[in-house]
Amino acid sequence: MLHIIKSYLKFLWHSKNEHAVHSPFVFNLLTKCFYDKKSKPEYSILKNYRKSLLQNKNFIEVTDFGAGSRVFKSNKRQISKIASTAGISSKRAELLFRVTRYFEPKNILEIGTSLGLATSALALGYPKAKLITLEGCPETANVAKNQLTEFDCKNVENVVTEFESYFEDLQLRLKTETENFNLIYFDGNHSKKATLAYFELLLPTIDNDSVWIFDDIHWSAEMEEAWEIIKNHSKVIVTIDTFQWGFVFFRREQKKEHFTIRA
Repeated sequence: MLHIIKSYLKFLWHSKNEHAVHSPFVFNLLTKCFYDKKSKPEYSILKNYRKSLLQNKNFIEVTDFGAGSRVFKSNKRQISKIASTAGISSKRAELLFRVTRYFEPKNILEIGTSLGLATSALALGYPKAKLITLEGCPETANVAKNQLTEFDCKNVENVVTEFESYFEDLQLRLKTETENFNLIYFDGNHSKKATLAYFELLLPTIDNDSVWIFDDIHWSAEMEEAWEIIKNHSKVIVTIDTFQWGFVFFRREQKKEHFTIRA
């Protein structure tokens, strides 16, 4: 917790808004997407999705393959508690919805479904997209699948798998065919080793307009190290640090720049 407080204070010191941005691409993203305050009809669906989970008092047995939880001491967890403590916030769900609507990605990959709070934002953001969401825990994935069906998120393919197994299969497919993801949301394992491994394994799937979003880049000192390595990678051209998320862009026509933005 002390690490996050220190990191946030540092972030506040260095962060800017759109007035300090000279990149047209980033300026437009901020003004037309990040800072868009207009209400959207889909926001009420996202709120009802969350409300439904917060009212669900059932318990599930969670299989955790990631960096673990700072809140839960047991793997038997109440769905309402997971939604209130471990799920994406309402504000960030709405931002994720806007980002998806702004870029209109045809193929989306989400690493870490959890209860599907972020999944619903991705699905509603661009209903024409094909959205694959990966979850290692069968019981959590089942809750998410039922929720997504109930709230009419029809463009979602729920895949229950250990992430490494999925990526191994993907590597085999990439040897004989091209597969691109236009947007990837990384929220499955908040460790340096896993984050960098997923980053390298998925690089063959990028195109010039791909958007990658890394959750919890300031979760720990190791995650901050991973973020710095990603920023300095030769294929990464533009990054935006919003503290909670790290946005990565591969646009070859841009000059290499890193932004720290209040969103």
